[in-house]
Amino acid sequence: MSNASRPFIDKIHPENYKALAQAAASSRKASRAAGLDDGLIELVNTRVSQINGCRTCLSIHAPAARKAGVSQLKLDVLPSWHEAEIFTDQEFAALTLAESLTVLDKTADRDAIAAEVAQFLTTEQISAVEWSTILINAFNRISIASDHPVFGAKQD
Repeated sequence: MSNASRPFIDKIHPENYKALAQAAASSRKASRAAGLDDGLIELVNTRVSQINGCRTCLSIHAPAARKAGVSQLKLDVLPSWHEAEIFTDQEFAALTLAESLTVLDKTADRDAIAAEVAQFLTTEQISAVEWSTILINAFNRISIASDHPVFGAKQD
């Protein structure tokens, strides 16, 4: 249930939210131009939203991932993608980047991560995945701060 003392910050300052939505649209366009498909980006969006525990974004991006062609099996095992052998090298690299920018580990070797993912993603693709990750993290925080409900759920 939504808490009335937590305002929907996207409604209080809609110009801020609109700017973020425009950045997300630009990021999606850049991802496609870099040769990344919507399924991969939605896989990233779903995983980041899982890590952050954002019910609203999960209710949007898991269905969007399925619509973009991500199998239900991949979505089912996404929390354990490190051990699952069903993800492509490109998906594995994108998820590695996404997690490294979501759970900020000061001991992580960012150079080693960059070298690892560069085997499977171009510089433009790395940038696109990083922008997608940064933006979904921002949307997660907006929904969590606002206590947004599950998308499409009926409210009493």
